[in-house]
Amino acid sequence: MGFLSSAEAAVLRGLAAAMAPPPPPDITRWCEDNIVFDERSPFPGPFQIDRFPFLRRPHEVLSPEHPAREVTFRGSAQWGKTVSVLNPTLAAWHEYGPLDSLVVHPTTSSATEWVRTKWMPMRRQAPSLRAIFGDGRGEQTDTLHNQETIRRDGTLKVTSAGSPDDLAGTTRRLVLMDDVAKFEMTPKGDPEQLAVSRASGFEDAKIVRISTPQIVGTCRITRAFLRSTQEHYHVPCPHCGVMAPFTWENFRKNLKPERLHAAHFTCDACGAVIDHSHKVAMVAAGQWVAHNPAGDHPGFHLWRAYVPQRDWASIAVEYAQVMGWTSVSLSQEGETKLAEQVDAQTEQTFWNDVLGLPYEQASKGPDWEKLRDRAEKPDEEAGRPLPRGIVPAQGVILAAGVDNQGDRVEVQIVAFGRNYRRWVIDYVVIPHHISTDEARAALDQLLKSTWRTETGKRLALDVLAIDGGAYTEDVWDWALRHPYTRVIVTKGATSAAAPPLKRMDFDKRTDRMARRKRRQGFIVGVSQLKGDFYGWLDKTDPHERGYCRFAAGLGDAFYRMLVAEVRILKRASSGAMVSKWVVVEPDGRNEALDTMVMAEAAARYKHWTYMSDAAWDQLDAERGGATEEPQGDLFASAVAVVPEVPAPLSERAMPDAPAPEPAPPLPTGGEPRPPSSTGPGRAIKFLRR
Repeated sequence: MGFLSSAEAAVLRGLAAAMAPPPPPDITRWCEDNIVFDERSPFPGPFQIDRFPFLRRPHEVLSPEHPAREVTFRGSAQWGKTVSVLNPTLAAWHEYGPLDSLVVHPTTSSATEWVRTKWMPMRRQAPSLRAIFGDGRGEQTDTLHNQETIRRDGTLKVTSAGSPDDLAGTTRRLVLMDDVAKFEMTPKGDPEQLAVSRASGFEDAKIVRISTPQIVGTCRITRAFLRSTQEHYHVPCPHCGVMAPFTWENFRKNLKPERLHAAHFTCDACGAVIDHSHKVAMVAAGQWVAHNPAGDHPGFHLWRAYVPQRDWASIAVEYAQVMGWTSVSLSQEGETKLAEQVDAQTEQTFWNDVLGLPYEQASKGPDWEKLRDRAEKPDEEAGRPLPRGIVPAQGVILAAGVDNQGDRVEVQIVAFGRNYRRWVIDYVVIPHHISTDEARAALDQLLKSTWRTETGKRLALDVLAIDGGAYTEDVWDWALRHPYTRVIVTKGATSAAAPPLKRMDFDKRTDRMARRKRRQGFIVGVSQLKGDFYGWLDKTDPHERGYCRFAAGLGDAFYRMLVAEVRILKRASSGAMVSKWVVVEPDGRNEALDTMVMAEAAARYKHWTYMSDAAWDQLDAERGGATEEPQGDLFASAVAVVPEVPAPLSERAMPDAPAPEPAPPLPTGGEPRPPSSTGPGRAIKFLRR
């Protein structure tokens, strides 16, 4: 005999279930329930928080129920911030309830890449996201940058910092800014502030900044971190139990170039060695400690020493490569050995991507008189002065940087060698405007000329970079006459965080002229190159990474122009700190610095910073050593040389340079005359025929 249940009880149970609040949001739990790494991951299989114990507290404060309105996460690159922090936060908030969210990336291309390679694969794989958004196929197909939930109770908008109109036209309760240190000012305001204002209508909004840092003074993520609680992950010493964070200073003092595989920390309390075998247990027992408890929001700093993907020896190897100790890698047995290919890095890249710290860029160059005296009166270690017009007898890339002025063209010839070293070979002035036949013929002649090495070999220019920021049409008209392998046109980037070298866009035109320009046109990150160059100018050891050597006889004016700029910080109207290079030389001359930057851009175009040791060895064999051919007679040389005559501006441009010797005009038919004993031209000048 059965009994019917009470209809009233059934209704009440249904109402109770409907009225019950959802379970408290737990981002760590969401990761464990939904994330499964595929075979491409260093840790294939389900997400395990035990591998990333330092994520528990950041996940806690990123929860919708945590009262913090802002959260800052500063750290190293490529250890999973996007997969373990940004994506789970976004997913858990959408799972928690109806939500309009916003994700901002530095550029449109980076936003599209995140959607296609990071978000959509997780959306298709994670059960929670499939239930909320669908898998993005069939009837559930939506645009990349605007995605709506299946229940139509939430949306995800993805945009870039360079699209202020997209930022201004939306209101969101969750705002996530990825790589915020790379955000650039726009004519319509500061994109970071525009993104923050999107959440102003919600009392319970969450604003999250995630990024690796950039340059000291202008770094957005560091500015946010400094006003935060500045939490660092403290771990116990395996010997005495004293809690302390892993610091770069502690790691650096224990590095030995010959034992990089044994890189380790030491305990500041007991002095015991902490090697990599202690890492897992130490990190598991660690805890976050606020170094600025009075901060206005939670902020976290984490660098590569803590993460499980890389060991400490790999950090030591990268630092050794950056500092030019040697080209090294680690064998399977843990021994140091030569590497066949060394990825190019600068100190800034290491500081930002490995240490997660902002890089302090040089703001000015050394005293110009010290540079001059170092070239004219070198010490015993540096050897005799480098003769003007003579190239070192070793593997080098011979490059030229060209700057165009209203009444002249100025050229600097620089040899770039292994380990970021460089030699200034010559500085020449062409007293004609770039639009004139005389100036163009002189530049043509420069490309045909050769320079003698210390052992008698002859080297032609590998590449020439000419500034196209001024007199653009005239510059392109001359440059397009030459192959893109030898001549490139450069333009300085407006952004202080721009990469050293990037191809010009030309508005995605497909005509033949645009294709040709796209091969020869480059945007140069002049701010970074100037800062790095000024830092290298301070080096005094000729064998040190980045050492700069100068030929004798370049003159005082050259050195004054070379250090004519300083980097200043100023606050924009939006409140953001921006940097700018300004000329402080009284006569406003900075052509030597500009031509140096362009010469370096040309050398980078020829893979100066990416060449392996094997490639440098081959270049040494080709360009170093003595010449194999006997010295020919005076009229057997086929080297093209331009006659030298005084120029109206040469005395003002280079007052201390030796006066050029007059030479006869070119013979009829344009045949070159024998090479001058003074080299390939102190100041290239032309006689009117």
